[in-house]
Order: sequence, then structure tokens, then C-alpha cells
Amino acid sequence: MQELLDIFRSLDWSPLWISLKTGVVATILCFFLGLWAARGVLRLGSRARAVIDGFLTLPMVLPPTVAGFFLLLIFSLRRPFGSYLYHEMGIKVVQTWLGCIIAASVIAFPLMYRNARAAFEQVDENLIYAGRTLGMSEGEIFRRVVIPTARPGIVSGAILTFARALGEYGATSMLAGNIAGKTGTISQKIATAIVQNGDYVTAGIWVAVVMLIAFGIVVLMNLTTGGKRERRW
Repeated sequence: MQELLDIFRSLDWSPLWISLKTGVVATILCFFLGLWAARGVLRLGSRARAVIDGFLTLPMVLPPTVAGFFLLLIFSLRRPFGSYLYHEMGIKVVQTWLGCIIAASVIAFPLMYRNARAAFEQVDENLIYAGRTLGMSEGEIFRRVVIPTARPGIVSGAILTFARALGEYGATSMLAGNIAGKTGTISQKIATAIVQNGDYVTAGIWVAVVMLIAFGIVVLMNLTTGGKRERRW
């Protein structure tokens, strides 16, 4: 027991802070991009909607390493776009915290987008027609009618997006690497402790931390989106 406490005290907590920061920033980006994309897709025709929806949902069904491969093709310093960002704008993505954010955002985005779209599709069209009858603009209807009505689904999407971004591993490892104190997240720390060091105690502590966070996220989602229901039994 004492040995476990000593390990706990000497633990480097930077992976937790890096994961939390990455999760928060990625969730904010995915939140606004997901709402914008969901609203735009619903305005398209059925064929265009099917194609664009498939493209936006693709990171959800692809292995994260495949997404990481494509991100490397885009942002690597050996590629035109990545080289331009670095030499002309001073922006480096590979092996940086920015890479963590981009990788986590790409992987987590479909959760926000799909939940937002599903929530928008459940909005009663009569409310939208009523808003138009009252002379409200489309922007006002979206802000004052659609968003409040779709709130449970949007909140659920944001919480799931944060959870996914917090635990992202594959794409993050390929794009941002595993640099201690810089890009090393909790997931990477667990993998390193097991694969490289065979340190099951340290890995177990981080697994416990992740499980506590995940449990808190699920409880928060249930509290914010569950609503009050009458007992029927």
C-alpha cells in the first residue's frame, strides 16, 4: 500500500492536464463546427446530403490511425500545405499540442455533428413555421427556436465529444507524437507504461483516473439530458 502511495505522489500529472486542455478546446471547436455543419446539411437535397453526411461521419467509422495517416499527409513539413504553414505562417502542427487538438477534433467531430443533426431533425416544423409567421428571420429562428428545442441532443453531443477527445489515442499519436509534458496524453501514457516499461501499477492508476472521469461524464450527461419522467410501474 505504501509503495502505491509513493508512486501516486511521484506521478507526473502533465498527461491529465494535456488531455483536459485538449478535450476542452477540441469540444469548443467541434461544438460550433458541428452545429454549423448539421444546419447546412439539413438544407441540402437528399443526394447531396447523403454524400456530405458520409464524408463528415467518416472519421467515426475509420480506424483512428487511418485518420492520423491522412492528417500527416496534410500537415507534414514534407508536404506542400504543412510546409507552407510552417515557413510562411510559423505554424507547426506535427509533434505539437496544436496537433493534439486537430487530431482530437477530427476524431470527435462526428459525435457532435450527428447528435446535433438528430436533434435538429426532431424539432417540430410547426414551431419554425410559427416563427416565420411572426416575422422572425432564419437566423433568429435558429437561435431562439431551434437551438433551445434541440438543447438535450446538443448537450449530449458536446459531452460525448469531450469524452471522445479526452481519450483519443491513434490519430494523436501519429500526428502529435508522445512528447512528455507537451503532447503526451493519458491514453499515450497508459500505452507507454505497459508496452515500453511494463509498469502495470502506473498504468493502473491512469486507467482508474480515466474511468472516474468517464463515469462522471456519463452521470453528467444523464443529469443534463435525462429530464424528469414519471414512474409507470
